[in-house]
Amino acid sequence: MATKPMASPRQQEDDEEDIDPMKILLPDYELELHNTTTPNLQQDQRHYIPSINSTIMVRQLPSQGLSFQLWPAATTLFTLLDRHRSDPTTGPLSPIFSPDCTPNILELGSGTGLVGIAAAVTLAANVTVTDLPHVISNLQFNVDANADTMALFGGTVNVAALRWGEEGDGDFECIGQDFDVILASDVVYHDHLYEPLLHTLRLVMGAGAGEKKKKKKKVFVMTHLRRWKKDSAFFKRAKKWFDVDVIYVDSPCHGSRIGVVVYRFSQK
Repeated sequence: MATKPMASPRQQEDDEEDIDPMKILLPDYELELHNTTTPNLQQDQRHYIPSINSTIMVRQLPSQGLSFQLWPAATTLFTLLDRHRSDPTTGPLSPIFSPDCTPNILELGSGTGLVGIAAAVTLAANVTVTDLPHVISNLQFNVDANADTMALFGGTVNVAALRWGEEGDGDFECIGQDFDVILASDVVYHDHLYEPLLHTLRLVMGAGAGEKKKKKKKVFVMTHLRRWKKDSAFFKRAKKWFDVDVIYVDSPCHGSRIGVVVYRFSQK
């Protein structure tokens, strides 16, 4: 059977055909779970990390919405963190995480928390996972479920509510700015979130701050699976504030031409 050629990140942005986000976000069996009326339906999933010979458990609650499920781009970042643990000198994350220091990481739109927990155990990092207030209880549940694994490998995870945009400025003040790296997976999917997300990114990365306030340059690593042509508008706006480059492109799945793309945003 012939396979479709893989599209470059630029081709993905310019592709004329919009992709149905629900079909890519949720495979058929998960889409059925998402549409169920059972209020307490849950899925406990275990994700093996070969580099540490250990497993992370996360609880998904499909009936409660998309924020309670694992998104495709999160698995790409999860895999890259595992590879980085095995070989920190090569690979797309090697310029971002130094093996000589403990990183302080902020994750935006953490959802189930898989990526943030994986970052804590593979990097022995101090991680703050964030999402909307109604997601926090499940996020805390998953962090607590993996407490022993994090303690074993030296990582820590704090949970905090963080709304994007001006309404989240109060949340941001509580979280602070003491972060080296910001992570996010599949956060660019609705155009009404572009400006709120960029507002929060400018705050946490210090974009536009005076020289006295700029203590160190921070990096934002974002995995993204394009679903709409209009996604490109987010990147055009982001480039006003940040240098944006592609550091990795994952292989497509399910016969698609489009794979998950990993972007690095850095302060200009």
